[in-house]
Amino acid sequence: MPAEDVPLSFDPRHWAGEATVLPSPAPGSAVPRRRPMLLGGAGLLLLAAPIAAWIGRLPPQGTIAPPFRADAPRVQTPPRDVIERSTTLPGVGDLAAFLRAQGVATPAAATAQSLVMPQLADGPVTAIASLRVGGPGTPDEVLQVRVTRADSSGVLLAHDDTTAQGWRVEPLARSVVARLTVARGEMNADSLYASAVAAGVDESLIPDFAQAFVYDFDFQREIHPGDVFEMAAEQTVNADGQPLGVPTLVYAAFITAEKSRALYRFAPPGAQPGWYDGNGRSIVRSLMRTPVEGARVSSTFGWRVHPVLGFRKLHNGIDFAVPSGTPVYAAGAGTVVAAHFSATAGNMVILQHDKGYLTKYFHFTRFAPGVTEGGHVAQGQEIGLSGTTGRSTGPHLHYEVHLNGAAIDPMSVKTEDGVALTGGALDAFRRERDRIDVARAAHAR
Repeated sequence: MPAEDVPLSFDPRHWAGEATVLPSPAPGSAVPRRRPMLLGGAGLLLLAAPIAAWIGRLPPQGTIAPPFRADAPRVQTPPRDVIERSTTLPGVGDLAAFLRAQGVATPAAATAQSLVMPQLADGPVTAIASLRVGGPGTPDEVLQVRVTRADSSGVLLAHDDTTAQGWRVEPLARSVVARLTVARGEMNADSLYASAVAAGVDESLIPDFAQAFVYDFDFQREIHPGDVFEMAAEQTVNADGQPLGVPTLVYAAFITAEKSRALYRFAPPGAQPGWYDGNGRSIVRSLMRTPVEGARVSSTFGWRVHPVLGFRKLHNGIDFAVPSGTPVYAAGAGTVVAAHFSATAGNMVILQHDKGYLTKYFHFTRFAPGVTEGGHVAQGQEIGLSGTTGRSTGPHLHYEVHLNGAAIDPMSVKTEDGVALTGGALDAFRRERDRIDVARAAHAR
């Protein structure tokens, strides 16, 4: 079959072969016009990207696209971001200087200060200026200024050219909230303090935690590595999230191999805050387990060889090894029977309590102010500072408990349970307990 009569194949596998058999035109004859060849897959891929880009530049349906000029410059206006600059000022009288540093003209800065001064009393304030950042060669523009106290109350100054002063003044109400934080950990071999700090507990909460368990645990003899503790505290913060004051411990729990205890801080109507168990019963009993914080028991109750006299003698109390000057507290409310110096006991205090109990405290460096014979002391009140006066080999507190005239082991004292809440006070406690538990559960998730 002549070459010109070969039918054109639409099978791409034959295109190369067909191209080799096409006849050459005769001299002087016109070049025949061939049908356009279909593009293969590779060619379509080469065209796909530019076509998609062109389609992407088409305007939405129903709009008229502006004429396109290839030589037209493409100018993009840089965004003008809004930023904040803040500082703490000793007083409102320093506001004008702060505003001038942000580019506010002196007269406008002075006007702003004069508008704020009647609204805020003397004292430190926080000034936060919101500025629109200018472009090259364009200064920043102050949009508004918040001047607040620690509790977020204060004044908002908004730049407004429609007012005579150039500023619009709006009062800011007090805004504070309480945030609850929870820390859990295990006792290590060092101390409660070291264990709590390692668990992320604020140092200011540790004495309150130990005080909550003064009736239930001897931290020297009953606490061991691996025992579990939990502390939940509330911190007041302002609208900017800044803490106000110190956190308050509202929940304390301790779990040992022998016993566990969970306590809630609660203030009954008309009474001071105290610690209560989950049933609303106060922890307060007639006597605390230990009258000094963070002490190590250096000598227990019972028979021993006296370290000074050298012979076997009944030790009527417990010795707590503490540095000189450590505060000592009254184990219970009572009357001061003695507060004087003794050759053997040194500076000593003796307290008479209800139900036949009497407590003795030896070797003080000095007595606390107001502790005099015949006077009254409250439970937990500081009565003196530990030392090494009298017959003593080193700084410590000697502590005795007597019941109906007989010395007993202070660690064996079993006192009655505390007073239980009733009526409306109990209902209020349950609401507070449940609120704390819900917040604790949220932290556990």
